[in-house]
Amino acid sequence: MSQIDKFIADFASLVWGIPLVILLIGGGIYLLVYSRFLPFRYLGHSVEVLRGKYNNPDDPGDINHFQALSTALSSTVGMGNIAGVAVAIAVGGPGAIFWLWISAIVGMATKFFTNTLAVMYRGKDSEGKIQGGVMYFIVEGLGKKWKPMAAFFAVAGLVGALPVFNVNQLTQAINYILLEPNGVQTGFGTSLVIGIMLTIITTIVIIGGLDRISKTVSKLVPAMVLLYFVSVVAILFVHYDVVLSYFSMIFTDAFAAENYKGDPLLGGVLGGLILLGIRRGAFSNEAGIGTATMAHGASKTSEPVREGLIAMLGPAIDTLVVCTLTAMAILVTGVWQTEDVNGVSLTAAAFDEAIPYVGNYLLLLCILAFSVSSLFSYSYYGTKCLSFLAGAENKKYYNYVYVLSILVGATTSLSFILNLIDGFFALMAIPTMIATLIMAPRVMKDAKIYFAKYK
Repeated sequence: MSQIDKFIADFASLVWGIPLVILLIGGGIYLLVYSRFLPFRYLGHSVEVLRGKYNNPDDPGDINHFQALSTALSSTVGMGNIAGVAVAIAVGGPGAIFWLWISAIVGMATKFFTNTLAVMYRGKDSEGKIQGGVMYFIVEGLGKKWKPMAAFFAVAGLVGALPVFNVNQLTQAINYILLEPNGVQTGFGTSLVIGIMLTIITTIVIIGGLDRISKTVSKLVPAMVLLYFVSVVAILFVHYDVVLSYFSMIFTDAFAAENYKGDPLLGGVLGGLILLGIRRGAFSNEAGIGTATMAHGASKTSEPVREGLIAMLGPAIDTLVVCTLTAMAILVTGVWQTEDVNGVSLTAAAFDEAIPYVGNYLLLLCILAFSVSSLFSYSYYGTKCLSFLAGAENKKYYNYVYVLSILVGATTSLSFILNLIDGFFALMAIPTMIATLIMAPRVMKDAKIYFAKYK
């Protein structure tokens, strides 16, 4: 197992090298400048679209704008925001959060382009049903000769969409917050029981397909973000005297890298810190990875640009709001300087320190909502990938593997799980970003026509 663990860690480090960082962040900066900061100029309009002002039930697609964003957010606003941020701070210190923010700002432009393309170039599966996603916009937008790159994305997506990280951290949270304090001895047996219960809940929802998934998460997502927001505000209120000093430390430590404990990059700790922030940012908001295109590509709309505007709100909500809340809770309570806890346990320690007796249980409620909603969305992504590769009639077989992977995630080590998903996320980013950069002029041409009509 230790050899497999090392192999997966080396694989993740290899694919998350300088070329991918240039492609993901450099490509995102190019899209931001090329669009003349369009995502930020039309934030108000994107909120109007989200509120349903332009909904048309006769438009092609399966779900409305709000359900599409909720489905995409339910996969991104998950354990990456609670455990992923904790991992970033444990390794990189406060400065890692600054680079997380940079990845989100750049990611807003990336999401605008990728998800506009997801609607511009929708394809049809083997059953003749309209579908959206990176694999479809590659084939429909660039031609059949690009199908191997589309298939590469779909194959990576089969592994990248597995819910093992969310399940792993949810299991750890239940053990750490609920079972161990109440005298229950935890181990493989308790983790397996938790995994079986999650398997049953997930199976009930995903059998209903996208309609049931989108309706479930559109109720869960707003409630879970609100509960988490109120809980963290309470923590910041308790430690109001150090909030400003730690907030400023995020900026100063981002360039000093005095608290970075990971491997250097290009001979320096600052390079390692930047890469850490970008990796955790990509895991959190998935900008440039391409998973969200499968949810937004199913939206009921005849205006591709409109869906791109909705999608760009994702990194703002996910990373700039939810991840910052987690980071501030961990920093102001001082638990980030402890050595014996990591991942979700670090966030739990922060909640317990600031809100004794009930803080842990509030966090557990948030974690349950975040993780379970992610389980529903990722199953949809995986079935879309298999449908593209093997035909829509075979997509149900992915769900069998998916629910079994829940048991694996509940009973496997964090480092193995994190590196596995990180690695396949990186592989998904390669075809997503290449195709998006090639077709960016088409998006801008469509955007100019759309905004001329809007004005």
